[in-house]
Amino acid sequence: MDQAKTETRNPNVTDPIELDEPLKRGEQTIDSITLRKPKSGELRGVSLADVLQMQTDALITLIPRLSSPSLTAAEVRQMDPADLVQCGGEIAGFLLTKRAKGVTE
Repeated sequence: MDQAKTETRNPNVTDPIELDEPLKRGEQTIDSITLRKPKSGELRGVSLADVLQMQTDALITLIPRLSSPSLTAAEVRQMDPADLVQCGGEIAGFLLTKRAKGVTE
């Protein structure tokens, strides 16, 4: 079953990321998010080196552009550091080439 899941998984969208510390938005609790692979235009205003080094400011800029449900920069600033690192790792992974990931076609 895991093999079938891997074969149908969209490589441009993460599996749901379960947050260690859910975010509160009014009455709503956000306990997981998904991130999608950014397009080049969505990387405007951030240094790719900063994204790959998971610099906090770069992640605070990018996560609202890529998250579902869409988070605000203020909500990202309130994230648990472990959740921010997990999201940063997923975003950095999107920027690697297939060869760097070890993917062969």
